[in-house]
Amino acid sequence: MRDSIVPSLRTTAGEGERTAIGASHLRSLPAEAIRALTNDASRLHVPAGSIFHREGDTSAHVELVISGLVRVYVTAPGGRTMTVRYCRCGALIGAVSVFASPFRLPATIQAVTDADLLALRASAVKRAAECDLHVARALLDELSERVLSFITEIPSAFASVRQRVARHLLDLASERQQDSELIATIGQQDLADAVGTVREVVVRALRDLREEGLLRTGREGIVLLEPDRLAAEAYGHTAGTRVTGNRNPGH
Repeated sequence: MRDSIVPSLRTTAGEGERTAIGASHLRSLPAEAIRALTNDASRLHVPAGSIFHREGDTSAHVELVISGLVRVYVTAPGGRTMTVRYCRCGALIGAVSVFASPFRLPATIQAVTDADLLALRASAVKRAAECDLHVARALLDELSERVLSFITEIPSAFASVRQRVARHLLDLASERQQDSELIATIGQQDLADAVGTVREVVVRALRDLREEGLLRTGREGIVLLEPDRLAAEAYGHTAGTRVTGNRNPGH
């Protein structure tokens, strides 16, 4: 679905870009360092459901999420997918690709909702890191956070039922997404089996999420009304932590 991705020329940084930078690890950089990183950047609009990096890609890339929700997922040999990161405003995607040699992307990256990204030139990012200690430190903070986040993700089996339900619904809806609407087609018993609990507990979790306006249940399945909020719920953190831009795990 790469053909549906719309690049555009970028003249000056808008409010959205400034907000995203302020939510990222780049926020501590001097203004001249930010200009050096973003001068040759381009804007990308990625429609919901579009994949813009696939597992196995070898090209270096660095994107800053300005708006929307993006997921990074891995695929098992049998075809089942598992999301390892949800990226929101301020998330940096791909920093490791600049420094890993050789590099081969171990995951696929897809827009869950319509997303706007600032695509930085990987060569400019690497050059800035080599010449400017501030940039190097910002990227070190970013990469260190990725490692710690992956480690903390290992015991995900200990997450609450509510968290496991939210994660599974996001994964399922994203995997089978046809348009901008996210629908998870799964029965209550199957959902209970998938998250390792009993149907009655899942019914209560769905009821609570429905009453909070995060989803709607009906004949068509479970419609995710607020994927951003549901992603935050899935990882048990509020703004500035697991699923926000400056506290995202990633590749």
